[in-house]
Amino acid sequence: MYTTIKGARADIRLWTDPDTVEEAAMRQLRNVTTLPWIHGLAVMPDVHYGKGATVGSVIALRDAVSPAAVGVDIGCGMSAVRTSLTASDLPDDLSGLRRRIEAAVPVGFDLHRNPVNPAEVPGLGDWDAFWSEFSSLHPSVHKLLDRARRQLGTLGGGNHFIEVCLEQGGEDEGRVWLMLHSGSRGIGNELAKRHMDIARSLPHNADLPDPDLSVFLTGTPEMDAYRHDLYWAQEYAARNRATMLALVQRALAETVPGVRFAKPISCHHNYVAEERYDGVDVMVTRKGAIRAAKGDLGIIPGSMGTGSYIVRGLGNEASFHSASHGAGRRMSRTKARKLFSAADLTEQTRGVECRKDIGVVDEIPAAYKDIDSVIAAQTDLVEVVAHLKQVVCVKG
Repeated sequence: MYTTIKGARADIRLWTDPDTVEEAAMRQLRNVTTLPWIHGLAVMPDVHYGKGATVGSVIALRDAVSPAAVGVDIGCGMSAVRTSLTASDLPDDLSGLRRRIEAAVPVGFDLHRNPVNPAEVPGLGDWDAFWSEFSSLHPSVHKLLDRARRQLGTLGGGNHFIEVCLEQGGEDEGRVWLMLHSGSRGIGNELAKRHMDIARSLPHNADLPDPDLSVFLTGTPEMDAYRHDLYWAQEYAARNRATMLALVQRALAETVPGVRFAKPISCHHNYVAEERYDGVDVMVTRKGAIRAAKGDLGIIPGSMGTGSYIVRGLGNEASFHSASHGAGRRMSRTKARKLFSAADLTEQTRGVECRKDIGVVDEIPAAYKDIDSVIAAQTDLVEVVAHLKQVVCVKG
């Protein structure tokens, strides 16, 4: 259940102990409630301070949307697929599988030498129509077409990952899953920054308590342009994950021939959707939150050494049909790099085939909240379908 905190124009519904939310994040949330267009604000148990807007916030606005609240990784989210394999089908030494995945999917700043053939991505069509829209995006990104094509099917860095996981408990104990986390890559970043700059320059945003809350208003050319580019970038992110998942499935099939795959699950957790609550049409921005309408399947990951959950939404309108997007950070990347060493990372990722060097220490499990506690705090938002534990983790 949630705690209600009084806000300026709307209350904050908070699915965690208010005393655990850092003051910078709480200040961001209070600022959101001052917006003239605010309809409601729900805050998930993985809440923490974020650039532009609080991670774990669900902002419902009337006739407005804030591009900085969406963030620069438009459409970032998760995909997962259940396989026909069990743990005993995997090789004893998982380093070869990890190398196959890293060879198939560029990570960090790398990109494909040539665009991935769409024929390798089952279940998705209309590629020509999708790419034909590129020329109608913000003119500043037109020069990025080749890079956008070659970045499709790439992971990126930071908290993005690809994992091979094993189901924990129940009759499917040891079932193998594939899971990944990524978004709209460089093109989404560029589109977001262009539109954030435009929003900050608009006169109706001059007196806001935080320039990052600058909005576009319905019925204006600026809003129309942003929505066009936003929805294209969200589709790019979904296609990026689908392409990566196809490449990872092939890598697994090359390692264990005969593997079969169920229907994938995919969900955004940095995005905008047009929805209706309390009889009002609103623009819902989920910044670090997934949609959890009744029956919706979603993915809530932990950190690279803990585990993740497949969940089903319960349709709680108080949260605007939302749930957390992950465990959420309990400290900044800078603090994690100061506190922990590569030896700490090695210890905390024991049993996981993954990078264990200083370059990913900021992703150490101790830098994140406890995923089990985060799940326990939202039993009125989702029900657990499967609990997964990674055995391979690929990071940028």
